[in-house]
Amino acid sequence: MSEDNWTGGRKVPEQNNENWERETLNKLALSAVTEQRRTRRWGIFFKLLMFGYLFLIFFVFMAEKKGETGLKLGDHTALVEIQGVIADNAQANADTIITGLRAAFKDDRTQGVIIRINSPGGSPVQAGYVNDEIGRLREEYPDIPLYAVIADVCASGGYYIAVAADEIYADKASIVGSIGVLMDGFGFVGAMEKLGVERRLMTSGTSKGFLDPFSPQKEEDVKHIKGMLGNIHQQFIDVVKKGRGDRLKYNDRLFSGLIWTGEQGIELGLVDALGSASHVAREVIGEEYIKDFTVRPDYFQRFTDRLGMAMANAFSSQLGLDGANLK
Repeated sequence: MSEDNWTGGRKVPEQNNENWERETLNKLALSAVTEQRRTRRWGIFFKLLMFGYLFLIFFVFMAEKKGETGLKLGDHTALVEIQGVIADNAQANADTIITGLRAAFKDDRTQGVIIRINSPGGSPVQAGYVNDEIGRLREEYPDIPLYAVIADVCASGGYYIAVAADEIYADKASIVGSIGVLMDGFGFVGAMEKLGVERRLMTSGTSKGFLDPFSPQKEEDVKHIKGMLGNIHQQFIDVVKKGRGDRLKYNDRLFSGLIWTGEQGIELGLVDALGSASHVAREVIGEEYIKDFTVRPDYFQRFTDRLGMAMANAFSSQLGLDGANLK
């Protein structure tokens, strides 16, 4: 019994058992070494990948720095795009548009600037900010021409910006115009009466609730709103007259809020000629290469901002801090 082992009801020599244990240990050691080598190879791979990524960032940064310090890498036509509704919380807001325009004018290789607009309009305040800044930039950089190019549509606030350009180009089927101001809403007074719902509105001012859709409309309130809209409309008209000057062909419908095609816009003096951004860069500015200075949205930053706002609103709601609003 001392020289033999019993396994599974049969004798196994102790020497064979020791060999089996030794082989198992060798296999385990070999597996550990193999895994270490595999881990080391993957580590080297990811380190090289990270190094390449950092090198790429450094290369781009140095290229931009060389451009800023005056190394001439080639002239270009600068492009700033305005896409979608013009509003403070939209992609096409005054801050981002103006940031792109300033960078475009500041670049000493810029031979001309194109604003390509595809917008139905939006906030007169945001459009006014951009229009004013374009005027300032044109005074600061008098040798750099600025052209507006209309894509599918350039209406209302979009056209408010376009008239600040030296010339306006469009496609023959582009939509242009809508020189007017609106404020819309709904009234639910009749529906509430049929449903037997009583409106209880409390204010600290006699006219504080004058836009409330659940209260009857008052004649003096309507008169006030129309006066305010008329004032903003006149501001719009003045900006168009200042920008277009003698090119406008006046008629009763020019400032009525109607829209026209690009071809009709030429007849009315709202547009100077037909042409795309590439056409203007090549034939008008004389520099075919277009460099985009449009400030693109940081979607990750927008997501985190919205997430933080949602959490703040939820926290305020739990504390009962959302009962009153200043509007």
